[in-house]
Amino acid sequence: MSESNVIKALAKVMIAAAWADGSVAYQEINSLKDLLFQMPGMTASDWAELDIYIETPVEAAERDRLVAELQSILKTPEDKALALQALDGLMRADGEVPEEELATVEEIETAIQGNNTGGFGKMGRLLGRSVNRRSQAVENAPNRERYLDDFVKNKVYYSVNRQLELDSSHMDVSDEELRRLSLAGGLMARVAYVDQDIQAGEVEIMVAALRRHWLLPEAQAALVAQVAASEIGRGLDYYRLSREFFECTDEDERVRFMDVLFAVADGDGRVSYEEIEEIRTIANVQKLSHKQFIDAKLKIPRERRAD
Repeated sequence: MSESNVIKALAKVMIAAAWADGSVAYQEINSLKDLLFQMPGMTASDWAELDIYIETPVEAAERDRLVAELQSILKTPEDKALALQALDGLMRADGEVPEEELATVEEIETAIQGNNTGGFGKMGRLLGRSVNRRSQAVENAPNRERYLDDFVKNKVYYSVNRQLELDSSHMDVSDEELRRLSLAGGLMARVAYVDQDIQAGEVEIMVAALRRHWLLPEAQAALVAQVAASEIGRGLDYYRLSREFFECTDEDERVRFMDVLFAVADGDGRVSYEEIEEIRTIANVQKLSHKQFIDAKLKIPRERRAD
């Protein structure tokens, strides 16, 4: 069975589990999306299907059908190992699984290994706890009243807006475009911060990339880059950042953005192994192919990259 089919079937069972009590709050839906979006092997088309599916209540009969479908898909040891890996990653997304939940995790893992239904019934309770932890992680971000929603979703966006208010300059872009730019800045800074220090050259590359790919005037591009660089070390929520960037860009933009990220990494004259792996992770989460990642990497001369 293909990796994509296994992950999608598992994700549907998890969605059904989240709807087990008949309702899911708006914040819980966003938190569930954050968790499922990060699952390995999920394609862009899979996510488009699941994104719609998440919004609709799942009745008991359909939930049973989805569990049976997942069981029929998990035929080989490789399929089961993939499902277990994805489940473990989802449960640990916001830290280690609490001791009191480990027994439930083990029961679900036993159900997957043995293809029995016993442990699947407990997935809803376990997933609910993971969704709650995800929601708490987002809600615990610092905030200022009027910017609460924007700030908890994207600290970079918040800071750009704050600086614009405090400065007499004006960024002549829509609120939607400003959000997209801020998300891009956050991912660019994430790569630059791999070595725990963002060099001046790397910030200049961010500015150049924003000007080249988004046609911003230099002062405005510099503002986004500087804010991104200053905020990235302060607990930027990567799950929400990466999902929202995916949702507000198309595939062509995301492919071109790989060039931007490698240019940022090359800002100090050499792309390290750690920076390459960070970009690889971002490419995977953005549902890009291995070839698309490699094509971008090979645009950096061999003597200026670690592999």
